[in-house]
Amino acid sequence: MKRILSRRPQRLAAAAAAAAVAVSLVPAPALAANEKGGAPVDEPTLVARATLSADHLEEGPPSGALATPANGRTGPWEGQVIPGFSAMIDNGDGTFWAQPDNGFGSKANSADFLLRSYLVRPDWETAEGGSGETAVERFISYNDRDNLLDFPIVNEGTEERLLTGADFDIESVVRAKDGTFWVGEEFGPFLLHFDAEGTLLEKPYALEGAKSPQNPYLSAGETPRVRSSRGFEALAISTNGHYLYPVVEGAYADDADQRRREILEFDIRAGAYTGRTWSYQADQEANVIGDAFAVRGGDLLLVERDDFEGEQAVTKRVYRVALDSVDDDGYVEKTLALDALRIANPSGIGAGDGYGTGEVFSLPVQSFETVVQLRGGDLLIGNDNNYPGNDARVPGTPDDTEFAVVSFEKTRPQVSAVDVIGHRGASGYRPEHTLAAYETAILQCADYIEPDVVSTKDGVLVARHENEIGGTTDVAAHPEFADRRTTKVIDGVSVTGWFTEDFTLAELRTLRAKERVPHVRPGSAAYDGLYLIPTLDEVIDLARHSTTCDGEPVGIAPETKHPTYFDGIGLSLEEPLVAALEADGMNRADAPVVIQSFETGNLRDLDAMTDVRIAQLANSSGAPFDLRAAGDPRTYADLVTPEGLAEIATYADILGAEKSVVIPRAADGTLAEPTAVVADAHAAGLEVHGWTFRLENQFLPAEFRSSADPNAAGDLAGELRAFVDAGLDGVFSDHPDVAVEAVADAR
Repeated sequence: MKRILSRRPQRLAAAAAAAAVAVSLVPAPALAANEKGGAPVDEPTLVARATLSADHLEEGPPSGALATPANGRTGPWEGQVIPGFSAMIDNGDGTFWAQPDNGFGSKANSADFLLRSYLVRPDWETAEGGSGETAVERFISYNDRDNLLDFPIVNEGTEERLLTGADFDIESVVRAKDGTFWVGEEFGPFLLHFDAEGTLLEKPYALEGAKSPQNPYLSAGETPRVRSSRGFEALAISTNGHYLYPVVEGAYADDADQRRREILEFDIRAGAYTGRTWSYQADQEANVIGDAFAVRGGDLLLVERDDFEGEQAVTKRVYRVALDSVDDDGYVEKTLALDALRIANPSGIGAGDGYGTGEVFSLPVQSFETVVQLRGGDLLIGNDNNYPGNDARVPGTPDDTEFAVVSFEKTRPQVSAVDVIGHRGASGYRPEHTLAAYETAILQCADYIEPDVVSTKDGVLVARHENEIGGTTDVAAHPEFADRRTTKVIDGVSVTGWFTEDFTLAELRTLRAKERVPHVRPGSAAYDGLYLIPTLDEVIDLARHSTTCDGEPVGIAPETKHPTYFDGIGLSLEEPLVAALEADGMNRADAPVVIQSFETGNLRDLDAMTDVRIAQLANSSGAPFDLRAAGDPRTYADLVTPEGLAEIATYADILGAEKSVVIPRAADGTLAEPTAVVADAHAAGLEVHGWTFRLENQFLPAEFRSSADPNAAGDLAGELRAFVDAGLDGVFSDHPDVAVEAVADAR
């Protein structure tokens, strides 16, 4: 990605020159050199992988009599199922203690599942060989043979008092310096202390003031603060062995910020919580914390994940969290350590094992629940497969339990002089303006993601292409909102539908996104009904906690939609936009931010409010609505004359031009000769970004169409190369992967 430059001096120079239309006096923008190799970056790379068959059974009584049938498997099974692992401990000798959870998902269906930890030995598949199989050498069974529990358990009357998934939902485990095990669980949530052979040593340590609905001590009428299955999914132990750090998987039910996750501290020596807590903010409300691991320096590695799997997956990430550093809102600072959906796999390890096992390896499982930093610094990641329910790799086939070792290899990325902006995310592949679309664009190596912003009734900026949402959400299927369908005049045009400004954010959260043009993009429409409407804050957070394939911060290019209209109804977009950037540390001249608008007045206002870069959008027809509303006769055609561009340069840094402004179409639908707009804009000190580049034939010039089918894929790369040759500095594309390849060798 090109180096971000402060352009304030150029704007001031352009302002002084504009009155005399002295465009030649304004310096051309300084661009980063088109070096073929950028600065070295640490590229996550798969170096080893091993699996355990989903159908593997261990000795013991039958299990799964009440498990939900799925993927062609129906219980009970003749032995103890291993439904994946929720936590692992590195023994340093090639073996690991690996702990499943409570079995089949609830108290009600897991009474025949024995709680255990298994000693496993992977025979790693690596570039040099290896079977990739995992051997189970032995296990310990968690038990209460000393009768410490004061509530009934399934095996109440037996001598061994083996614990089951109806007694506890164990999700995390660490080993203390004395060899004993500490386990985090969810029914309490409790901290459980077992000896090296699995016998409970002490009564469970409860979390004061926070119980789950399954807590055996929940009083009649008491309201649980911890939601079901949202207890201690994650547990870390400090590197000195003195403290435990349990993490509440989800938000407390009564928390005003449903993105908050609480990290607590427990003193092993004192046998008590210290009272110190930290707040962690998830990328989205629905995301959960899957695991934790303490590293040197007092930081934690936290797994943050969504509940989607396979192609639907959005968030499968490891963040490094600094407990000694909090932001202005009181949240710990987090830095991306690993996006488990984008791991280089040059050796083809695991190739052919299903979705996500190609040249780019991913762990797209629903329950990404293990992260361990190995002694050499590599990361071990793994899954709970919720047997038999998950089928992320091969639909209809239960996922194997798998472990992957990720190393961080120094690479020198190929850098292009042309920025690729994921238009509404990767909107050719996922419903537009969802975190799924934005994350897909990031995975496809986009430099920027573009959220269009509109306002809710309560003044929250959300990402939608238009304030009318009938075509991009399932609002029409919600009878409770039927009476909000109305007709409004937006920028002089009568529009009928449902509008964001008539909904609170809480109401919008009940809706799900859908594909805007399903007849054109049925593949994207397959994801209808899955994803939330994100707030601008969530989009900014996703970007600032992500990196491009070049190792740079992911940029954002928010576009203010219908600013004059929103001003007229008392929901101005500019002030909350700048406030959001400020709150997230992005309101600065060197931030990877470009604010866009089709109007001019609000961009002038923004120029006085912020130092981030500004882009004046220009269509191939019509005029900015604010000019029309003021009786100004100028059109977009006037804006892209040398005089108009000189004026734009007084408040903006970029011209965002509809692609026909750069290269118009001839009468036969082919590309004509380029106009002078790019050269004139560069002479005025402006970069030029072109929009919008789409894959389907109907959007392509005639010479790049593959057939008469308007929805078939054409030669988008060919079109892009023609426009890059015309001098574009950036391109907006619904298909960032194609655009990245096309501009890779640009100028």
